[in-house]
Amino acid sequence: MPILTRMLPSPLVVEIKRGAVADLSQVLQQRFISGSGDVVIAVGPSQGQAIWEQVRPTLPDALLFEVPDASLASAGRLQEAMAGNGFDAVVGIGGGRTLDVAKYAATRAGVPMVAVATNLAHDGICSPVASLEHRHGKGSYGVAMPLAVLVDLDYVQAAPARLVRAGIGDVISNLSAVEDWELANRERGEPVDGLALALARTAAEAVLRRQDGIESDDFLITLAQSLVLSGMSMSVAGSSRPCSGACHEILHAVDQLYPGTSNHGELAGLGALFATHLRGQHDLLAEMRDCLERHDLPVTPAGVGLDDEAFVAAVMAGPGTRPDRYTVLEHRDLDEDATRAELAQFLAPVG
Repeated sequence: MPILTRMLPSPLVVEIKRGAVADLSQVLQQRFISGSGDVVIAVGPSQGQAIWEQVRPTLPDALLFEVPDASLASAGRLQEAMAGNGFDAVVGIGGGRTLDVAKYAATRAGVPMVAVATNLAHDGICSPVASLEHRHGKGSYGVAMPLAVLVDLDYVQAAPARLVRAGIGDVISNLSAVEDWELANRERGEPVDGLALALARTAAEAVLRRQDGIESDDFLITLAQSLVLSGMSMSVAGSSRPCSGACHEILHAVDQLYPGTSNHGELAGLGALFATHLRGQHDLLAEMRDCLERHDLPVTPAGVGLDDEAFVAAVMAGPGTRPDRYTVLEHRDLDEDATRAELAQFLAPVG
């Protein structure tokens, strides 16, 4: 009897430790990504430049490209910088915005991309999705996932603590997203990929009940691994479905209505809490809220700088951000008054 299998795209290398950046040239050579070091190094506006100074002696033939913002225009300029020069790969060094620009440009240029993450703000470090701004707002684009992922804990701990904690909110939101996916399966017969679901849920549960925090290397390693698993789950599913449900519909609506309100992970965590409340999963809600509070993440609209009416407006606008996606927001189909009432019940336990 033949054995039926499926091939899963995954990084060749996932290295999470202190001093990981020092291994970059070795990873490029030993994994046959670039034997000559003829690569483009795309760096962000913060720690990326410092890392470039560290790796430049071992990659003298690399071309430096500074990424000013997470826009389609920046990704286009990076792609143009590579055109006709025969570079072996793009190495993105920085936070999620820099990595998204590098992923998009590398995919369009048809070369592999290596991600060197300097913070753990969200699951973009290993996802097949790039979130980029354009003149009409922000869009999500399918891209090839990184061929290698390096996370240097020295640089992660040097990043603003708020950005590191944000990744906790993003990975915890998986618990809400997988519940929405299963809801769509029950109500509309939408197929669920069991492996993608398992990866997304495992990633979140690895962080959910830990009592240590971002000051611990063990915790940071677990968080980084969870964010990589989240990216893998999206690759397996062929979409962001296992990590993006009503939580991200609310997040994207906030981004559209009130740009600059808060970061991705904080909004994802808050959106996940409210969506879990709407599904009536009180025990799970309590666990998720405890986790976010333990890590000083916001659990109310006021915590991200929104008043109640602004949050209600975002909830109402949420389904329009993902018209093809069925979540608890579409399932409940609440009007404004009912949403206000649900928000009041949601806020009661935290005053």
